[in-house]
Parts: sequence; C-alpha cells; structure tokens
Amino acid sequence: MQLHWETQGQGFPILCLHGHPGSAKTMTVFMVGLSDRYQTLAPDLRGYGASRTRSPFELEDSLIDLIELLDTQGIDRCLVLGWSLGGILAIELALRYPERVAGLVLIATAARPVGAHPPPSWLELINTGLGSILNVLAPGNPWVVRGLGPRSLYRYLLRQHTPQAYHHLAKAGFWAYLGTSPLAHRALNRALARRYNRLPDLGAITVPCLVLCGAEDCHITAQASLETAAHLPRAESHCYPNTAHLLPWEIPEQLIEDIHYWLERHGEALGMVSR
Repeated sequence: MQLHWETQGQGFPILCLHGHPGSAKTMTVFMVGLSDRYQTLAPDLRGYGASRTRSPFELEDSLIDLIELLDTQGIDRCLVLGWSLGGILAIELALRYPERVAGLVLIATAARPVGAHPPPSWLELINTGLGSILNVLAPGNPWVVRGLGPRSLYRYLLRQHTPQAYHHLAKAGFWAYLGTSPLAHRALNRALARRYNRLPDLGAITVPCLVLCGAEDCHITAQASLETAAHLPRAESHCYPNTAHLLPWEIPEQLIEDIHYWLERHGEALGMVSR
C-alpha cells in the first residue's frame, strides 16, 4: 500500500520509523534534529496515522511497504532509525534487504524484546485519561506534569516529567494513540504471541549500528537493548540514566547530539555524504 510520509532536509537519506502507538509526527524530534545535514523521511506505518487500511495485515507486510516507499523516492540505500517497534522493523529490513540498509540507529528497542511493566491499577488508568485530556487542552499544564502525570501510566513511559516531554505527548503522542487502528494492535499482538527473537540472526548485520536505551525503560528493558547491541558485530551502545521508553522526548538535545557525533565518526563506513 502507499504510505503517508513526511520529509525534511537534504543529503544522505535517513528513514525514521515510529513505534506503537505512533505516527510520523512522533518522529519530528529526529526529523528536525537531523535534517540540517541529512534527508529525513518518516512514514506512517501501515495501519497507523494516515496510512489507513481495511484489510488485516502482519507486521512483516510493513517491510514491503517501506521498500516500495524507498523505490518511489529513488532511494537505493539509507540509514534506518527506529524507535521501539520501529527499531524491530529496522532490524528486519537489515536482515531481509541488506543491500538497502547502510546502518542502524536503534532506540528503546530489542531483537528479543522483554518488558517489565507492572499491571496497571484502576487509579492509574483514570489519571491517565484525565491527564491526557488536560494536557491536550493545555500542554505542559503543571497539574499534569507534577500531579496527574506521575500518578498515571506516564510514570512508566517517563522518568523526567518535564513540560517539554508533555508538550510532545500533547502534540504527537495523544493523536498517535488515537490514530493507531485496531488492525495495528492485532498485528502487534500476533507478533508478540510468536515470541519474537532475532538474536541468533544478528551476526548477519555487518553495517555500523548505534543502540540507545533508557535505564528505567520497563516497556522494552535496557537489558534487552544492550543484549541486542552485544549480538551486533559492529554496534556501539549507550544507556541513559533517569530515562524510560520516551527518552527521545525526555532528553532530545542529548540524543540528537550523540547521534550526530556517531554519524560524523562513521560517515565513511556508512557511505554517507552530508552537505
């Protein structure tokens, strides 16, 4: 299917893949931060955002969509940056279409995802609903940042409850949640039921890789992310203290700076030509 997508910048292409729930809008922090030197391309994956479908699908179908998107844009080879589910799809692209992938930046993701999320309480669910609505009406509202947010399910997504993080939740996260279709939920649940594990295959990925994770992530644990890095032949990794699954919205400046630094050091190996 034809995906909705957004692009910014010029130069070597970076394909930015969002998580679940998610959309191209949730990748704005990377598009804005990297588009000064590179062409960033962020699609809504099948079943997310504006890439609507009425037909059931498997997560693997997204790989075909992404290759077709690269073909239509005339992109033969690119860096793939994936956050959460997007990182899993990035790994799959590198394994199945190695000639199209110059390198990987994997954020809060793993080749064998393991979670440590406790069962939500009824109070956390209520606070999440109220906090989300108030935060959309007044992004970064102190009642949410210092009150409802830390007492809601956001406590498992964030460790740094800042106005900046809640602005991202209001502008992108809330709408991405609403725009994630039931078919996308089903596709993810089917994949999880199969106990996804690509660790034994990572040795085939010989391109440079950067693995970034939050030390307090309980959706995909830091241990799982670092395990992935250990199995990749050419990987660097960094685990950020006092951050969780939404670390790109907690420490965006630090993350972008570290990605830029890694790209500068590995540009030749990646085959990049930045302007």
